[in-house]
Amino acid sequence: MSYFKGNFSILLFPLLFASVIFSKSFCQSLGANDEINKKDMDTTVSPTVDFFEYANGTWLKNTKIPAAYSGWGSFYILGDENLNKLKNILSSVEKESNVKKGSSQQLVGDFYYTGMDTVQIDKQGFTPIQKELESVTAINNLQDFYKELAKIQLGFSNPLFAFGSGADAKNSKMNIGQLDQSGLGMPDRDYYLKDDQSTKTIRENYSQLITKSFMLIGYDSTKAMKTAEEILALETQLAKASMPRVEERDPHNVYHKMTVEELTELSSDFNWNEYFTLIGVPKPGEINVAQPDFFKEVSNVVKTIPIETLKEYLKWNIIRSAEPYLSTPFVEANFNFYGMILNGTKEMQPRWKRVLGTIDGQIGMELGKLFVEKYFPPYAKKRALDLVHNLMAALKTRIEKLEWMSPETKTAALKKLSEFTVKIGYPDKWKSYKGLVINRDSYFENVLSASIFNSEKDMAKIGKPVDKTEWGMTPQTVNAYYNPQNNEIVFPAGILQPPFFDPKADDAINYGGIGAVIGHEMTHGFDDQGRQFDGAGNMKDWWTKTDEENFDKRAQKIIDQFDSYVAVDTLHINGKLTEGENIADLGGINISFDAFKKTAEYKSGKEINGFTPAQRFFLSFANIWKIKNRPERLRLRVKVDPHSPEHYRVDGPLSNTPAFWKAFNVKPGDPMRNPENKLVKIW
Repeated sequence: MSYFKGNFSILLFPLLFASVIFSKSFCQSLGANDEINKKDMDTTVSPTVDFFEYANGTWLKNTKIPAAYSGWGSFYILGDENLNKLKNILSSVEKESNVKKGSSQQLVGDFYYTGMDTVQIDKQGFTPIQKELESVTAINNLQDFYKELAKIQLGFSNPLFAFGSGADAKNSKMNIGQLDQSGLGMPDRDYYLKDDQSTKTIRENYSQLITKSFMLIGYDSTKAMKTAEEILALETQLAKASMPRVEERDPHNVYHKMTVEELTELSSDFNWNEYFTLIGVPKPGEINVAQPDFFKEVSNVVKTIPIETLKEYLKWNIIRSAEPYLSTPFVEANFNFYGMILNGTKEMQPRWKRVLGTIDGQIGMELGKLFVEKYFPPYAKKRALDLVHNLMAALKTRIEKLEWMSPETKTAALKKLSEFTVKIGYPDKWKSYKGLVINRDSYFENVLSASIFNSEKDMAKIGKPVDKTEWGMTPQTVNAYYNPQNNEIVFPAGILQPPFFDPKADDAINYGGIGAVIGHEMTHGFDDQGRQFDGAGNMKDWWTKTDEENFDKRAQKIIDQFDSYVAVDTLHINGKLTEGENIADLGGINISFDAFKKTAEYKSGKEINGFTPAQRFFLSFANIWKIKNRPERLRLRVKVDPHSPEHYRVDGPLSNTPAFWKAFNVKPGDPMRNPENKLVKIW
């Protein structure tokens, strides 16, 4: 857990590994000899009008999203290759009988074996959680409630709120306790508070899920419906007190360091001393309370909500988090809401992919060891590092040439850039799972054991120095991130593959693909959030007042630009919510192109398959965002995702990029060229 949402600025929020589902090769996306695949393009659309459609239009028209997916495209397809590689690994180690207890092979092999044993899982029904449900039923008072709350937060989910460790925003070398708003079963407060028909329908379906789930554990329909009403009312109460996502983007809004005594004064009807003792951190020291008003409401909830309702709410948190690992009726009920209703997915992904995603989420570094050993050669890491260094040099030059920034602030910005930590492929020091017991007895017990193990390991960090060698993603993840509190950019082996990166490909493909990704993550160090942290990772104001005002004026233009885009139906992109990612996309493409211009390939001007080096660069960039989404997925993303839909991640930044205009002869007045008064120039 981090002290504020968005602490890790991630390339593509909705496609983290555990939630991505795939099924075919990416070879269709690039032609032979790294040529741009013209069959994907729609040349009836002018690149000066809509470059995303020009580059990907025929592919978009001809592609049907597979029934098991909420979207389809580059990230999905690349991830499919990784999943199949991982499946081969798991299928092999699952069959091994003479492996060392506690080894990577034993842990992932036994985990996979139990996850695939559907006969045993269906036979058990909900008995794996029955003991915990009975413990909640036995609650008689608030002291009992705190005990069960702590147990559930360690092993299941985060009823009421979330607690964990994270770097102190103003002392990034030390971990402190972090309290954050949580406790909702739907993805965002808006699902509880808005009254448009679409949102009301989702609420009704959520209530039906709760009802169905309680009936599956033996409640009659009347009692289950009443329970659903009570839970929805309680979660609505929490939603009303929750800070909106846009407000959470400002790190100052979510940094409020307090002693336990001050927290107790703020939230006086919640016994914090009792809770911290039960969660395993009896003396947490100073704590960051991300949203103080929310924790006032937590106090009010435990004071005013009847104990019987609190008990049902705890049971729901157990059931909801356990459903994907229980028998088929629970899995289907959970998927019907979270998969079909929220994301528009028509059918579940295959069992092996779901189990693999669970293993990745729980003990992913053990899986990562096996993945990189077999599929990520040293020369790929070296080529990726070369690209990073070239892009860092390009960003340095861009900062030095900024006309809107004072020499004083430039010096601080360049110092921060020089202090970037670069992580490529996989960790130098692997996470230890020593003491974790995984066996072939029960899938759910393995999930629970791993969850408790990870939670306790996280709690143990409180009050201790930050280990800056740790990774926030597994090596097999098709993603990348920037962490402002470590001032680090991280590129897992999973994304360092075609179409993003190929160590054997030409420069136009790599700079337009992974180069733009690298530049994107670098720019996060200087977006609306990242710019508020210094090179050591501390939240610190290193800007002059005038420079800060200049940045804000320029950033407002990108907010206005993306506010104008309609994502789906009549729903506009939220320019403020997506501000940081849009700034990073624009910075990424400019930085990478500057670095590309220094290559021999660019200087040669040689055309390949009818395209100049510059044109191939921009086509490669458009190719990595070749993704098609279901309408339900887009509606969800508009509410919760700090990233813009892919169409606008291409057309948005390119409409502000003079190098693109030159490459495709985009003239003033063309849709792909922002007029001078709206042109966004930041980094």
